Formats: sequence, structure tokens, C-alpha cells
Amino acid sequence: MKKTAILSLLFFAAIAFGQGIKFEEGNFKSLLAKAKKENKLIFVDAYAVWCGPCKLMVKNVFPLKPVGDHYNARFINAKIDMEKGEGIDLAKKYNVKAFPTYLFINGDGEEVHRTLGYVEEKDFIQFAKDAEDPSKTLPALKQKFEKGENNPEFLKNLAGLTMYNDADFTGRVLDRYFNSKKEFDQEDIQMLFSGIQNVESPLYKTFQTRKADITKLLPVEKYEAFDKNLKLNTIFKNSYNVENKTWNDNYFLTEAQKFLSKEEAEKMLMRAKASRALRNKDFATYEKLSLELYKDYSAAGSEELNSLAWNFFENVITKSSLETAVKWAQESVKKKEEYANTDTLANLYNKIGDKKNAKIWAEKSIALGKAAGQDTTDTEKILKGL
Repeated sequence: MKKTAILSLLFFAAIAFGQGIKFEEGNFKSLLAKAKKENKLIFVDAYAVWCGPCKLMVKNVFPLKPVGDHYNARFINAKIDMEKGEGIDLAKKYNVKAFPTYLFINGDGEEVHRTLGYVEEKDFIQFAKDAEDPSKTLPALKQKFEKGENNPEFLKNLAGLTMYNDADFTGRVLDRYFNSKKEFDQEDIQMLFSGIQNVESPLYKTFQTRKADITKLLPVEKYEAFDKNLKLNTIFKNSYNVENKTWNDNYFLTEAQKFLSKEEAEKMLMRAKASRALRNKDFATYEKLSLELYKDYSAAGSEELNSLAWNFFENVITKSSLETAVKWAQESVKKKEEYANTDTLANLYNKIGDKKNAKIWAEKSIALGKAAGQDTTDTEKILKGL
């Protein structure tokens, strides 16, 4: 009887999901050929497995019938992990740097439109309509900008569409936008802070000249802290040679000590090296530097420790280092117990072979996740394997 009920639920879930977007199988080359043959655009959900908003789209939006009806009729739909397989090269080709990113690509492989982030049904369908409207695609909007369009809402929308894949262009858009603003609101400040990469950004001048407007809405201490981070970002950028993957330690320490102590500058450099090593998949260097950085982790926040512990779970195999990561995860849970860090703890215990504690924390994590309305599928898989 119980088995029949489970099968019925699975059948119902399959029907429900079938009403939503139907994603195609096959490699990208075959998708391009199909798109060209059928004279359709390819819709690509460019995601990463760790991305929370990506999972929420899968759970809440993609399965909806109106969404499926619109996308299935008009596009060749594909879900591609941008950190695995051919997704790695596609992420480079289409400059995907934030998740989820939604790409609309024609049969020749040309990007027609893009948007990003978690959105509700109505906006997600509107994205599709914009992709099919030649006057609303990203190339058309860029062309309109180049012809001098200065409507504030237009500029704000265009900046949002390009911020995470074309920083230089976004800087020009926001520069025009802020020149038209007599007063700032909180949304303007958020957009300005998101658009500035470093002190070499064209927006840094706006940041400086409009300090009085910004500090009407933001404490001076936060303004100055952000300014310090921008200066550090510039030093990071100019200290690292991307081509040969080397650091100019002397330059970094000399420049950073203009506003940091020697100890702070050295720690910042070590953090930067660890972060870059992780990005370069140099896991041995990342492991060594992180263990040194977090000898004393009492002052680290819960989220910081959880992120660190999860990175070790995913990329480190040394048992003693994984046991240290367990301590980080335990401290994260101690500071703030939630689904994410209890799941990390369960995974780490499982990886070092402590099945008893893995089971205890997997069960606790699932309970916390379900209470918070989160997707606990991956944690449930761990539990079933114990």
C-alpha cells in the first residue's frame, strides 16, 4: 500500500513537471542545428549546482504551466552547468559570471538577449517576449544607448542587464544615469556600489563627487569602508598577472600599507592568493593558505566558516585537513544553526567516514531545510546512502 502511494506521488510529480519547461538533451552543437532548422532561439538556463536562486527557479518557476506553454512553443530550451563539461567553454564565450544567467541565442550561436537572477512567473515570461522583440533585445538596447537615449528608467534597466558581463559598458550607462540625477535614493546607491569595480572605474569619480549625496543615506563609516575596498581591489588587480598566474608581492604590500598595517596587508595578500588559487583550481595551494589563515577562526562569521568548510569538502582530500574543516563547520553551526551549514557538516562527516555523525546531521539538516521551505533533495541522497 505504501509503495503504491509513493509511485502515485512520483507519477503526479512527473505530470506536474511535464507541464513546465521541457529541456532538451544533447550537446550545444546539436541544439544550434535544431534551432537553425526550426528557426527558433535557444533559451539557456546557465546555472551552477551550488547556486541557491538557480534551485529555486527549478522548484518554483520552471514547472509552471504558463511558463512551459510559452517557452516550449517558442524556444529550444537547455539547462547547462557552466562549471562542468562544455559549459566551461560556453561560460567563457558568452561571458557568464553570475547565476542564474538566462541566454537567448540564435542558430548561428549569436547572443540575442540575456537576463539574470531569480524572478517570478510574470517577469520570466516577459523576458522571453523581450527576446523575441527586435526592439527590446540587448543589442537593440545598446544601440539605442549609443544614439544618446537618456531616459533614467531605460538606463537603469540596461545597467541591470549588463552589470555582470560587461562592466565597462555598464560604467558608461550608469555614468549617464547618475549625471541626470539631482538626488540619490537607496536603489541608486546600491546600483552605484554594484557597478564600481575599483578606483579605475569611470564611476569612481561619481562616487567621490557625490559623497555628500551618498552619506545622506549611508553612514560615513560605510562609505569609507567601501572606498578602502575599492582601493584594495585596484591593488589586487594590478598585483596579479593573469597570463602567467604570478603575484607581485612587493607592489601589493607597498601599496596596501599606505592605508593598512603591515600585518593587515600581509593577511590580505594571503587571502587574495587563497581566493585566486581556488579560482585557478590549485587546490593544494588553497588548502595550505586556508589552514594558515584560519588557525584562529573564533572571530570568523557563521557564513564565512560554512563557505570555507564546504570548499574543503568539495576540493580537499587530506583527512587531517578535512577534520579541521569539520571543526569550522561545527563552529559555524554553533554560531547560527541552519540548513546550509548542517548540510555541510553532514557531508564532511560522511567524507571522513564518520557515518554515525553524518546520519545525525543529515537528519537534522533535512528537518531544518523542510521547516524553512528549502530543497533538501541532495541531503536526502546522503541519508539514503548511509
